[in-house]
Amino acid sequence: MTETKKTADQLRSARWFAPDDLRSFGHRSRMMQMGLGPEDWEGRPVIGILNTWSEMNPCHLHFRDRAEDVKKGIAQAGGLGLEIPTISIDESFTKPTSMLYRNMIAMETEETIRSHPLDGVVLMGGCDKSTPGLTMGAISAGVPFIFLPAGPMLRGNYAGRSLGSGSDAWKFWDERRAGTISAEEWVGVEGGIARSYGHCMTMGTASTMTAIAEAMGLTLPGATSIPAADAGHKRMSASCGRRIVDMVWEDLTPDKIITPAAVQNAATVAMATGCSTNAVVHLLAMARRAGVALELNDLDALGRTTPLIANIRPLGSSEYLMEDFYFAGGLRALMDQLGDKLDRTAITCTGKPLEEGIAGAPVYNDDVIRPLSNPVYKEGSLAVLKGNLCPNGAVIKPAACDPKFHRHEGPALVFDSYPEMKAAIDDESLDVTPDHVLVLRNAGPQGGPGMPEWGMLPMPKALLKQGHRDMLRISDARMSGTSYGACILHVAPESFVGGPLALLKTGDIVRMDLEARTLDMLVGEGELATRRAAWKAPEPRFERGWGYMFQRHVGQADQGCDFDYLTAAFGQAAGEPDIF
Repeated sequence: MTETKKTADQLRSARWFAPDDLRSFGHRSRMMQMGLGPEDWEGRPVIGILNTWSEMNPCHLHFRDRAEDVKKGIAQAGGLGLEIPTISIDESFTKPTSMLYRNMIAMETEETIRSHPLDGVVLMGGCDKSTPGLTMGAISAGVPFIFLPAGPMLRGNYAGRSLGSGSDAWKFWDERRAGTISAEEWVGVEGGIARSYGHCMTMGTASTMTAIAEAMGLTLPGATSIPAADAGHKRMSASCGRRIVDMVWEDLTPDKIITPAAVQNAATVAMATGCSTNAVVHLLAMARRAGVALELNDLDALGRTTPLIANIRPLGSSEYLMEDFYFAGGLRALMDQLGDKLDRTAITCTGKPLEEGIAGAPVYNDDVIRPLSNPVYKEGSLAVLKGNLCPNGAVIKPAACDPKFHRHEGPALVFDSYPEMKAAIDDESLDVTPDHVLVLRNAGPQGGPGMPEWGMLPMPKALLKQGHRDMLRISDARMSGTSYGACILHVAPESFVGGPLALLKTGDIVRMDLEARTLDMLVGEGELATRRAAWKAPEPRFERGWGYMFQRHVGQADQGCDFDYLTAAFGQAAGEPDIF
């Protein structure tokens, strides 16, 4: 039995329902209008179920049903669960990128919680930007919350072969462009790569961000590993409902969970899982919402000391996907393998130390979840580069590319837009060699707009037909977490605002040294000064609406791309609303 710290009269919802006045009369009568009675809310925590279900979001297609499981759990624990729809964005259909709207999710979440009579919330998310967006808003709102992850979809299949979402799409598209697979095979892959609801079943951005949420203590132990279509996912959803009611009584607010230790745990787990590069912008933003200092250099330091031990796509074996990870023991087992690399005393949403949720978690397949003594890659998933091309940083996944590119020097081939780049690389007469460095600019937070997943620049068709499948590529964009290759991303400051990438010209020599963590263009300071003086800022992307707000307030990639006025350092939260 949980120790109760709050009493019924201290519930936040009591401000709306308890007073004997005209305004509370209105609140109670409207609850009764919905068929509820005093016995439903009096003395009970009111729990908001923030549901990102949408028929345009295949990753969350099961959330309509899961909300009912959550409600069941809330009722079992003596609370009242009320479902509230929130914006649902996904990487499948949202253009130019769902990243343009991550901060919109955060703002909507924060204001929905603050303006309604909610004592706690269950956040239902999973597809890429929904996890950081929901949690950022809930962190700022400050009420107890628990995150319910959507879970990965089932493994894909075509012609008896396992397919991984994203990863195999990029691979087979290269082969299609190279002419090595038929149109019939391409259609077969198309129909077999996504077999159920749920997010990508590789260690892409979705699985990365839900793993980060679990390692940070925001989910029930093991919640993020359960496949979306598994019956265990329904049981976990009900458990989330029961647990959030107790969290309200315990007054277990986000500031008690998201500590520097929790953030470091999350970053360490990200490195050990083969995380998406998108983890960088989201983890920085989440930490800063909680007032926890986190910098790119901190992530690079962890990357140097944390081995990659999850042997799943895209960085690990092509044989293993998230289902295999789940049956091998899941995230609890992986975290236990990390031993003292984690602060096991950090408190989670269970109200107990992380240690209690992971201690002794068995590994059932030590090829999928490796011990520290036998890693997939000796270092972690990410490295941060700096130099005169990226004075504020850029990121790369060292294990995702051929080691021959870990130290590389070659001439730049620069493109100012995606259409320009796409037309050129499909031209088989393009003058390009494997030593060239493909560069796409004007694709960052403001330039994209929204920093789209364009950074996994397609290989030139001429090189594909010669048998080449990788080359060094640089952009101020992001790339899908399901992707791979020698791609340098998140160049900061971005070219659209005058970052040094804007000064690079085709033919300039670019040098990257992974061990030294450097990325430079070999151009003299005098020549760069001349180019700087001649540079003209592009026209703004937006003249009104959300985009206008976005371009005026979004931070650069090295700052997490949050809005400047939403970080904890900007000012105090608005606090409780007036009720008159």
